[in-house]
Amino acid sequence: MRFTVLATFTALVTYIWFLIKVGRARKQFGIESPRVTGDINFERVYRVQQNTVEQLVLFLPSLWLFGTYVSDSAAGVLGLTWTGARAVYAANYYADAKKRGPGAALTSIISLILLIGGTLGALTEGLF
Repeated sequence: MRFTVLATFTALVTYIWFLIKVGRARKQFGIESPRVTGDINFERVYRVQQNTVEQLVLFLPSLWLFGTYVSDSAAGVLGLTWTGARAVYAANYYADAKKRGPGAALTSIISLILLIGGTLGALTEGLF
C-alpha cells in the first residue's frame, strides 16, 4: 500500500500548507479569529483551506477503497494527481475565485473515480 500511503501523505501535507497559509493571511490582512470575513484576499485563502477539508472527507476513504480493492499503484497516481489539482485549484482561486473551476472539476472527477472504482472493487472481490 506504499503508493496509497504516499498519496495520503502528500494530500495531508498540502492541507497543512493551506492551514499555514490561513494563519499567515490572518496576520497579513488583520482578520482576528474567529472572524472569517473582512478582506476578499483573506477569504480566498480561507475558502481554499475549507473547501479542501470538505473534499478530503470524500477523497481519503475513496483513495483507500481503491488502493485496497483495485490497485495500489493506480490509487497512488490518482491520489497524487488529485493533490496536484488541489494546488492548481488553490493558485487559481487565490488569483481570481472565478478561475477555480478546472482544479475543482479535476479533484471531483478523481474522487468519483476512486469512490466508484473502489466500491465496485470491494463488491466484486472474490467474484472473478
